Amino acid sequence: MASEPATQLPSLTAIHELIAGDADQLSAKLQAHRRKLFPPASQKTLRSFSSGEAAKLIGINDGYLRQLSLDGKGPRPETSPTGRRSYSCEDIQGLRAFLDEGGKAGRRYLPHRRAGERLQVISVANFKGGSGKTTTAAHLAQYLALHGYRVLAIDLDPQASLSALHGYQPEFDIGENETLYGAIRYDGDRRELKDIIRHTYIPGLDIVPGNIELMEFEHESPKALAEKNSGDALFFARVARAIGSVEKDYDIVVMDCPPQLGFLTLSALCAATALLITVHPQMLDLMSMCQFLIMTSDLLAVVAKAGGNMEYDWMRYLVTRFEASDGPQTQMVAFMRSMFGERVLTSPMVKSTAISDAGITKQTLYEVPREQFTRATYDRAVEALNAVNGEVEALILSAWGRQA
Repeated sequence: MASEPATQLPSLTAIHELIAGDADQLSAKLQAHRRKLFPPASQKTLRSFSSGEAAKLIGINDGYLRQLSLDGKGPRPETSPTGRRSYSCEDIQGLRAFLDEGGKAGRRYLPHRRAGERLQVISVANFKGGSGKTTTAAHLAQYLALHGYRVLAIDLDPQASLSALHGYQPEFDIGENETLYGAIRYDGDRRELKDIIRHTYIPGLDIVPGNIELMEFEHESPKALAEKNSGDALFFARVARAIGSVEKDYDIVVMDCPPQLGFLTLSALCAATALLITVHPQMLDLMSMCQFLIMTSDLLAVVAKAGGNMEYDWMRYLVTRFEASDGPQTQMVAFMRSMFGERVLTSPMVKSTAISDAGITKQTLYEVPREQFTRATYDRAVEALNAVNGEVEALILSAWGRQA
């Protein structure tokens, strides 16, 4: 009997080559997707706002805004053939400046920092992936900018999702020395932070983008500590020093920390004046947060002894991806409130298909128009976002000695 031919084994590929090929293919597809979404220059723009939305953002009555338009005062809105007025974000900022200049005594429409009010630096942190850090940081930064504050968003996560949400694809748009690493590195190639900051399509919101280059700080910090170079700042002071160089240009800094408790996160915590810890209300996530708190406390105690800044204006826990109909989640939230009291924000960030659907097109919910969703779904999600971000804004104003 003739023997059967031996089965030919498939050719083997080194794993690093396989991964590299997949990365190149995926990156090219993502770039093509961006070009399709934002032609012709692949740049994001912000939608216009209705007169009702604009009035609410400014803090005035829609009727008063209509009268300003009829009187030809302030920036002129775009008017449709049916008479509907729409305002760009630039128009809204212009109206704030106009109203601030001739406003009533004691009324301020531009909420910028005043003399004696320190820069608010908010670190959004937790080393559990999927806790909603980037979603929280992005919506918070945009909310504050849309309400007239001068905001700097800093992407400290090498995965750079915050950068991607704001139109910067990490592997295509962010070159060498163009992340925060460029301003905190230990060698002679360090740059000024002002030269790394980029404007976004939202007036009042700038960003320091991120990419995989940020991991260099994790690798170099142990070497710098071992060398004990007293002529330069230690790792925990470097982010604060970089931010301090642009302090006069901003009211609030929002930092999206990486999902790990490394040198970047510790440096961000030392630069912060406030801490927002995101937590998904499930037992495994709560257990993970417990470990995060234990490790953070131990490490920051060491940093404090070495001279690190630990003076915070506030610290809060934010419940994310919350489903009110989920009994166990409701129990977890009650459990947290019984322990931490007012340190748990009153408003949770609800789980919503509107937020996830907006993310498919690399947008936040503040960027997409209401008509793209079922109105009830959209309104519920926006109401939850505004409630959370409004609480944070109130904490900021309280730290400045103002009333919300």
